[in-house]
Amino acid sequence: MAVTISDVAREAGVSTSTVSKVLNHWSSISPETCERVQQAIDKLHYTPNARAVSFARGCTNNILFLSDFTKEQAYSNPHMFDILCGARKKLSESGYSLMLADIPEQTNPEDFIASLISQKSADGIIIHGSAYSPKLDNILLDTQFPHILVGHPGPASRLCWIDTNNGLAGSFAAKHMIECGYATPAFIGSGKSDLISVQRLNGFIGGMYEYGYRIPDSHIGYTDSSIHSSYMAAKEMLQSSNPPRAIVCENNTIALGVMNAIHEAGLKLPAEIAFVTFDTYPYSVLIEPTPTIIDIDVYDLGVQAATMLQHKIKNPSLLIQSYATLPVLKKGKTT
Repeated sequence: MAVTISDVAREAGVSTSTVSKVLNHWSSISPETCERVQQAIDKLHYTPNARAVSFARGCTNNILFLSDFTKEQAYSNPHMFDILCGARKKLSESGYSLMLADIPEQTNPEDFIASLISQKSADGIIIHGSAYSPKLDNILLDTQFPHILVGHPGPASRLCWIDTNNGLAGSFAAKHMIECGYATPAFIGSGKSDLISVQRLNGFIGGMYEYGYRIPDSHIGYTDSSIHSSYMAAKEMLQSSNPPRAIVCENNTIALGVMNAIHEAGLKLPAEIAFVTFDTYPYSVLIEPTPTIIDIDVYDLGVQAATMLQHKIKNPSLLIQSYATLPVLKKGKTT
């Protein structure tokens, strides 16, 4: 039969609350009492229950990771899992366990988060952008529950957030185009309502403008981010009276469609046409020749999110709103 804290208290001649205080290193307990309790622990070979100790300290050593875990998310939102892995690695180094949570479809997000917080099952929460809703702001701010959002909630938000600077990534693409001598490259992105695509496009346009180049409207294409839609956008540009010498693809799903159009047109890479894509994962390995990539290490973004959350747990009044993880140019054979 397992030894309990009551057995230790009985052996040491103290109350169970005193044993708990000794286990949690309360300074109000005399050295003599601490020694007596420790002797009883050694004699009975008592091992404190980790969850009980955490409860006594007012912490659980658990962190929630809230995201959209519906079917086929690995395809529609592949970066989430690298973020998750980075966060888990960093938290495990500090003794935290990571628990996954998904907002049920028929549940109000605010009510769901309020329920999780009231259960005191975790010390903080990492919210992936796929699960974010402005309705979460009030409950997180009112309860002052330690949190970090991976994504940008908007300029007026008082939430703690961390994000990649997609505008900066776009300017990296522009700089590389100029360095390679492509003065009038095109940009093919997702829809105008896709925030990441818009940020990368604006960064690209702004970067080109800084070097004295203006991208004509005919060299900006919008798609539904499917391979076919991207193929059609690239095909239209390449068959126009003023075809681009290079194309920047907002993601590598779009890049697959663009490559199909380039191959169909019989153009040689990079002698006759060049292109750049963002993000290594998940499809860039399928593209031949090896593409030039503007990549952002989203695994590191998860590490940074976990680090920031731990700072927030230690200092609840801390406001964290930061861009992290610089873009990196990976030179391939398409520029």
